[in-house]
Amino acid sequence: MLEEKLKEAIVGELQRQADNNPQALRVEGSTDLRVEGKIDLDALVMVIAGSVAGGP
Repeated sequence: MLEEKLKEAIVGELQRQADNNPQALRVEGSTDLRVEGKIDLDALVMVIAGSVAGGP
């Protein structure tokens, strides 16, 4: 359960970042991810922390 929430949070955040800046980041797949480019690590960490804490 927690593992699935974390996976969903990570994939969702990476996809959000790619959608906001497609020149800098490309994400392919949903189970086996292929990520190419620059990731905003601070934003990703916040999403993961929120997921673990039970946030949206």
